[in-house]
Amino acid sequence: MISKYKYCLFDLDGTLTDPAPGITASVAYALERFGIEVSDRAELNKFIGPPLVYSFKTYYGFSDEQAKQAVAYYRERFRAGGLYENEIYPGIAELLEKIKAGGGRVILATSKPEEFAAMILEHFDILKHFDFVAGNTLDETRPEKRQVIEHIFANYPEICAENAVMVGDREYDVLAAKEFSLPSVGVLFGYGSLEELMNAGADMLAESVPALSALLIDD
Repeated sequence: MISKYKYCLFDLDGTLTDPAPGITASVAYALERFGIEVSDRAELNKFIGPPLVYSFKTYYGFSDEQAKQAVAYYRERFRAGGLYENEIYPGIAELLEKIKAGGGRVILATSKPEEFAAMILEHFDILKHFDFVAGNTLDETRPEKRQVIEHIFANYPEICAENAVMVGDREYDVLAAKEFSLPSVGVLFGYGSLEELMNAGADMLAESVPALSALLIDD
């Protein structure tokens, strides 16, 4: 068993775990604080993946100040329990274990604050497989995926197109990988559509965790 890549960068939401219940409940809570009621919680699935400030501004027309306040409300609900209203996709723990056993390094690249991300990974007992956890900060210094990957490069300058891959479920993962000339895998079991991932230019696609495993590991 050999890892095909020395460095495997993984998005979190929609790639390693299904976070919909906690994220949508926290978004709904933030919107309620602004007097906005959402009848269909599924409408809020579009918040899974993009930076929160961007989403509140884009989907609800919030100003910069309103969006920052909405994020504060969101995190109030998320920290109180939303981060654990989440499920790990079947087979992910085994995949991470195989990558490590095969000589690869596993790195998290998420737009979620690192503090929350680490708590979620620990909750699902997979933090032990990660060599590095990179994400946003609570004061929003790295809200975009390209900034997160830039932070990873600062800590692992040896990462390059020949030895690394970015795995994610949204266009933001693919586009950020392209900025750094990294190949990307778009997973179709998350929240990005086939059309979204293909339009973004994903180099590979995986319909399931076993399919993803086949792209990352030589058994």
